[in-house]
Order: sequence, then C-alpha cells, then structure tokens
Amino acid sequence: MSAHDTAHDRSSPLNWIEGTRIGLVALAAAAVWLRLWEPYPAVSVVGVIGLVVGGWPILREAFEAVAARRMTMELSMAIAIFAAAAIGEFFTALVITLFVLVAEVLEGLTVGRGRRAIRDLMELLPREVAVRRAGAIQSISAQELSAGDAVLIAPGGRVPVDGTVLSGHSFVDESRITGESLPVEKVAGARVFAGSINQSGALEVAAERIGRDTSYGKIIEAVERAEKSRAPVQRLADRLAGYLVYFAVGAAVLTFLITRDIYATISVIIVAGACGIAAGTPLAILGGIGRSARLGAIIKGGVHLETLGRVDTVVLDKTGTLTYGRPEVQRLMPHGDATMGQLLDAVATAEVRTEHPLGKAILAYARAQGREVAEPASFSYTPGRGIAAALAGDTILAGNRAWMLEHGVALPQTPKGGDGAGTEVYVARGGDLLGCIVMGDTVRPDAATALAALRAMGIRTVLLTGDARRVATAVGGALGIREIEAELLPEEKLDRIDGLVGGGRVVAMVGDGVNDAPALARASVGVAMGSGTDVARESADVVLLGNDLQRFAETLAVARRTRRVIWWNFAGTLTVDAIGIGLAAFGFLNPLLAAFIHVSSELVFILNSARLLPARASEGGKGAAVRSVAA
Repeated sequence: MSAHDTAHDRSSPLNWIEGTRIGLVALAAAAVWLRLWEPYPAVSVVGVIGLVVGGWPILREAFEAVAARRMTMELSMAIAIFAAAAIGEFFTALVITLFVLVAEVLEGLTVGRGRRAIRDLMELLPREVAVRRAGAIQSISAQELSAGDAVLIAPGGRVPVDGTVLSGHSFVDESRITGESLPVEKVAGARVFAGSINQSGALEVAAERIGRDTSYGKIIEAVERAEKSRAPVQRLADRLAGYLVYFAVGAAVLTFLITRDIYATISVIIVAGACGIAAGTPLAILGGIGRSARLGAIIKGGVHLETLGRVDTVVLDKTGTLTYGRPEVQRLMPHGDATMGQLLDAVATAEVRTEHPLGKAILAYARAQGREVAEPASFSYTPGRGIAAALAGDTILAGNRAWMLEHGVALPQTPKGGDGAGTEVYVARGGDLLGCIVMGDTVRPDAATALAALRAMGIRTVLLTGDARRVATAVGGALGIREIEAELLPEEKLDRIDGLVGGGRVVAMVGDGVNDAPALARASVGVAMGSGTDVARESADVVLLGNDLQRFAETLAVARRTRRVIWWNFAGTLTVDAIGIGLAAFGFLNPLLAAFIHVSSELVFILNSARLLPARASEGGKGAAVRSVAA
C-alpha cells in the first residue's frame, strides 16, 4: 500500500483503533479457520463481520481512488478481497485483509520515523527560557519570546535565539552551527546563534531573531519543504504503479478467459502489486533528505536529491569554497642576519594602525605568537604600495617590491615567495631588508579529503575562479584538480557552466559569493557554502552547512545510494510481479500464497528504503548533527 496515501500523517506508534481492528480481523480469521461458528453453510457470519471491520479502510481508499480517477493498489486489493469472499474463501479474504492492515501500519511507522527524525531537529532548542523584563528575571515559554528581549543563558544551556551578547563572558560551542571545532569566545557585542551551547560563563543576549526566523529555524523549514516535494522519479513511480494495476487487472481478465479458473484469476490480482515502488520511492527520498540534513547539507527538494545522484561533474569556486577566504601568514622568510623575531616585531609595529586585511592578519599572528607590539612614533600608508612607520629613530617599511625599490631598499633578484601562490610583504628597517612575509588564503583541511572522495566516485572536478592564475594553479594543483580556469568574470563562469551542461554533463556547482549566484542557478545542482552570501544561498539548491566539503562528498554518496535503492525497488517489483502473475495464471499459486508473496515483497522494498533513514538525532556526533547557517 502507498505510504504517502495511507500513512502520511502518522507520527506516533500504533494507535488503539488500528490495533483493535487488526486484533479483531486476526480473531475472525482464527474463528473461520477453526470453524467455531458457522450457522449458515454458504456464508461465514464471522468472516463477513471481520471483513466489514477490517476491510473498511481499504474499501474507503479504493472508493477515493475511483472518485479521483486514479488506479491504485488499494482498488485492486479491494477487488481481490471481496472476490475471494464471493467464492466462499473467507479465510483467504481475511488473511489478505490482515496482511494489508499490518503492512500499512509498518509502512506508516517507518515513514513516521523519517519525519520524526526531521521534526526532532527542532527539539534541540530549549522550550523554557529566562528573560529580563522590567528589571526582573522571568521564566517563560520559548513561544512567548519577542525580538528585543534580554535572554539569560546559563552555563551549559543551549542558545534559543539569534542575537547579540549584551553582557557576560563565555565560550560557546558552535560546532553544530558553523562547523567551528573549537569553542568560540563570546563577549559583549559578539553574535550568537540558536542551537549553539553555552559552555562556561553566563551570557545575556539581545534577541534579534526567534523561532522559525532564526537561521536554525529556516533550515528546519527548508528540510520540511524538501520532504513535501516530489521528485521526477517519484512521479514516475506513481505512474508506473498505476500502469501495473492496469496490467494486473488485464492479466486477471485474460487468465479467466483462457482458464475459466476463478481461483487463478483472483490469485493474479492479489500477487501483482506496485507497492514496492509506490511506498518505497517516497520513503527513500525522505530518508535521503533526512540523512543529508544530519550530515549538514540541506537539500531543498526531492528533485535536487535525485539530480545529485546523477552528478558526474563538480565545479568549484576557490575563495571561500576550497579556501577560507581570508589572508593568513603562511611563512616568515628572514633575510641575511635578521631573525624571525626581528622581522615579526618590525612588521607588527608598521601594521599596528592599519585597516588593510593583510596588515590585520599579520598583527593578529604576531600577537598570537606572544610578541610585544610597539607603537610607532609616526605612520603613513600609501594605497597599493605599503606603509612607512618610525620607531626609535628608524624608518620601518612594509609593502610590495615596488615600495621597497622606491625607497632604495636592495632586494634579491628573484622574489622569494615560496611556491608563488602567496602575496609577499617585504619588510625593511633603517634601509636594510629584514625579510619577507608570505601571505595567503589557507586551503580548507577538508578540501583534499573531499576531492579525493569525489575522484574515487569517478566524478570530474573543475576549478573556476576569478583569482590570479598562479594562485589558482597552486591551490588546484595541491588538491589534485587538473582542470583549472582562472581570472574569470561571473559571466565567464556562467559560460563555462553552460558549456558543460550543454555538453550533456550533470553539473554540481559549489560556491559562496554573489559572483557565484548566476553559475549556481544555471548548474544542474547549485551548492552554496553556509558561510556564503544570502544571494548565493538563495540561488542554490543545496546549502552546505558548517562549510565542510567532506560533508558534500558524503551527501553525493547518499544521493547515489538513494537512487540505487529506488531503481532496485523498481527492478525488484517488476520481477516479482512478472514471476508471480505467471505462476498464478498457471495455477501454481492459490490466493493465500499469492497474498503472502505480495505483502512480503512489499515489506522487503519498504525496509530496503528504510535503510536510508538516519538512526538517531545523536548519531555521528558533531559531524552528524544538523548545523544551522550562521547568517
């Protein structure tokens, strides 16, 4: 029976009505088998009562299908049940009814498990919160929160809102939100996100977004919308299920015309079924979406899950996707007799007042190394060149080669920038070169593992970036990407995607910026990094939370597995139907055995799809928990 028709609202265990109905039908079947009470030779009163009690849901669904002009398995099973009763096979009719009822309950519970796995994500947020209102602390329901409320979060408590810290000092575990492995220090003015865990001190947070408006809540809504969507393969499954019913009825009519055997005819109707397709397909899609969500990838619909399962080419942006998108010190290269300490102290003094991203990164690195940063007596910055600062009567210069040459600083003939992928910041003091600091965008540690996994799946990888060619070549080469195109404008990226899609490739584009939005929309599947821009996330079909590319590779594997499960169910259903109908038509199956084969095969296909469902909300620790977009 079809899970999306019969059990789509089930989210709790077997209810007493269903249990009572199954129990009564089982008792009726036992009474007919033992011939406990048969006042009329031709009609079993117990059998009729059992069929009325147990067959009513099946008959109702069959009537609804006829009214909607749909051919469903409920209609064919209703025909089989009452045809068996009409020839006096009440025990067979009751057993068929019992099989159908039990199968629908098991199917519904399985679907309910998948939907509960999604709804359980919202349970990570606290139901009761403490707020400060009118100077007094109150405990209220999370549903009573309003934007602007001052929310108090105790150590060990979960943050219920997106907001800004008003007071307090603590470290917050955002691993399930942003993918940051270490706790993040929070002081007044820092941002916090719903679903993160306050570890040490108490915090008072000004609520800005609550409930479904938080970044976490929006992820839940995206998963719920995806669960309700219907992929093309699911629509194909529904159509094929209808065709199989027509085929079963036609085969039954042909069997009767040839054999005139009513038992064989009824057996043909009973054994044929498309339940493995009709029930297994939506359940597999539900399981794939739910498992991907636990991995940290929000797939916005079944159609995108199906397309992911067919992806053969992954196109990647560089900055913010393969790399962190922020400059970091990669290497200190002292010159001559200068030491690393002298080089770092001098450049930190020069950069202490700068607003330049490279200067801020250098200053942060120096302080992290425990260096004392001296304040310069004077400071000047020339855009595109460098900095001149005065300290203890010496002039400290920090900048590019042109800046050094302009001030008469002698440089080596060949720039010593390491592998050529970084930006060189030269440093001089008193006219003498102290050395060079190589700055670069650090490659994400998960990128190499993810790309290796993609190659193992036989997926072609392409790097498209607007960055300099030498930088792109260095990053792509280090990750094993052979196809690299650099210095591309957004429209040129779009042209490359068009060429791949037009050439018959199924393309997943992974990016994070505004410039990636057109390419994300044009690709077969657009995948946005969770830390990316709002435009990128809105344009994408999949949002990769926590910015972990390895999770994307795992999601691709889940999508491929989902597709294999669905097609295995297709092939299995067609095989069982073809063999079953043949055996029934030639009289090798009686109605009871035909019913057993039908229901057993259905349960096999349902359980095959159920293997995709995530096990528990806690499975897999950090990596398996759903992370919210820190937007």
